[in-house]
Amino acid sequence: MNFRRIFLVKCLLLLFPSVKCSITNWIYKAVNESALLSTATAGGDVYEVTWLRDKKKLLQLKDKNVKYYVNKSQCRCKLFLNGTLQIERVVKEDSGNYTVTVYQQDGKLKAEQDTEFIVLEPVPQPILSAECINKIVSVKCEVKQKIKNETFIIELTHGESKKIQKNGTSLELHMRYSGMFKCAIKNQVSEKTAEKVITCSGQLDLYLIISIAGGAVFFVIFVTLLIYCIRKKKTERLEDEDEEEMMQARQVHSEMVARELPQPPCDPTPKQLRVQQRPLPQPHVQQQAGPPRPRPRTQQRTPNQPRDRP
Repeated sequence: MNFRRIFLVKCLLLLFPSVKCSITNWIYKAVNESALLSTATAGGDVYEVTWLRDKKKLLQLKDKNVKYYVNKSQCRCKLFLNGTLQIERVVKEDSGNYTVTVYQQDGKLKAEQDTEFIVLEPVPQPILSAECINKIVSVKCEVKQKIKNETFIIELTHGESKKIQKNGTSLELHMRYSGMFKCAIKNQVSEKTAEKVITCSGQLDLYLIISIAGGAVFFVIFVTLLIYCIRKKKTERLEDEDEEEMMQARQVHSEMVARELPQPPCDPTPKQLRVQQRPLPQPHVQQQAGPPRPRPRTQQRTPNQPRDRP
């Protein structure tokens, strides 16, 4: 709706109330919503207002009395004293060209306005699919449920790239970059989207490169800490073993020194005295019979000379 044009017409009507005008507006509403179709006249009550749909009279307000030319329950419409038409729980059959004429009390035409009123169904949920062909990402956005006599606007977005198609049911996008793709199906009353991260093998986008680099850095840090902990444990174990060996060596040295020290004398007990007085058993050595030794030659004894008797 062009509000500038309406404002200009209202200003002209205030200055020149007898001026005739014809304005065409476009109003879109979704099914089951309520719609308000207003006139281009100034605010306040009017004397006579007539609404037509597709050149057929719908209802009329004259001197604050409303007259229906159609079944009131089927119309689901109501007319206010300022000439505004309200339609509740709109259906697609309510779509059409609505014409309103406003007359002054003296019978002169005050304003005339045409409005294109269109009732639309909400758009269906889009389906986003993709495949990789020779490292090329082929993305497709489509609508399976086509609503009769309605057109959609399809937008397929990847980063700063966008492809738009009007009055279609499917849209394809081919590129060499992976990442987040967004498909949007919309019309004048509703919009639905679908998003998906698509990655082809052999391609590395920025996020994937950062993830791999971060993982490699984390792995290097982990391995470094693991090696440091293993070496530290090994060093501590060797130090404990060296300390234990030194303690054992000191203990052995102390025992050897204690053995070499002279024992202090002590008084023997009677039993020890008896043991000491006993002769030690002589070992019995069996002499081997050897060859007979030559007997030494006996020296001839000189005959004793007789001693003189006194």
